[in-house]
Amino acid sequence: MKKINKGAAGIGLRAPHYQDILNLLPDVGFLEIHSENYFNPDSRNSYYLHQAAQHYPLSFHGIGLSLGSSEAVCKNHLTKLKQLIDIFQPALVSDHLSWSSLQGNFFNDLLPIPYTREALQNFVSNVNQVQDFLQRQILIENPSSYLQYKNIDMGEPEFINEIVSRTGCGLLLDLNNIYVSAANHNFSLDQYLEVINDQAVQEIHLAGFTRKEINNDSILIDSHSTYVSQAVWDIYAQYIKTTKTDAVTLIEWDLEIPPLTDLISEKNKAEKIREKVFNLEYEYETQ
Repeated sequence: MKKINKGAAGIGLRAPHYQDILNLLPDVGFLEIHSENYFNPDSRNSYYLHQAAQHYPLSFHGIGLSLGSSEAVCKNHLTKLKQLIDIFQPALVSDHLSWSSLQGNFFNDLLPIPYTREALQNFVSNVNQVQDFLQRQILIENPSSYLQYKNIDMGEPEFINEIVSRTGCGLLLDLNNIYVSAANHNFSLDQYLEVINDQAVQEIHLAGFTRKEINNDSILIDSHSTYVSQAVWDIYAQYIKTTKTDAVTLIEWDLEIPPLTDLISEKNKAEKIREKVFNLEYEYETQ
């Protein structure tokens, strides 16, 4: 296993960049993949992952465990994930606070779960099942949301904290998701970050959003198809300054994928923000 350095910044490994990454070997702290795209050991994707793994630490980010489903985690899916993990030994493994399957049907979306005690117990049970099967900790990512359930027992950060407390899992904190959800539902982003257990955060996601007009109203979509907004960069800088976290940072870009140089530029920006924040802290403390 190649370890990811504390505070490192990485990019997603995407098919349009396979050859460029191997040819150029850019200076990135780690590469993150969507696990399900590499389940076939004889695929083109797996071939390139084997090549990239010789040079970079890896983070496996899943989209198909459906941990919020009322049903048990799919054993076939879990077995394929474990096989992939056993081969590549990634530094981090993560999935989402969502559900995406029902009675053997898989939906092409990360669907929201109600923040009720019943849903919490179900999610905790599924996370424990996955961690026991994989024999390792996983991280859970907070979602972006476009609707809210009427009947809930707690807020999202409280729900997430309970998952951490009951399972020992870690957190993948997506700051763009929080920004999108806060804008869509008009809640305080600052209060959300005050509640969330920052000690459990091991990875941070930064991505771009798009704005869509619906019935004379505006909604933000977590599209992963553009540059990180200045507002999210500001939140990132403030979060690092407040928590002094050594969590690693990932630039997510999944649609309308730009040239590799653009991703590297965004990664460099994350590194510069972190360096500036910590250098200022150091200068203040030594004066």
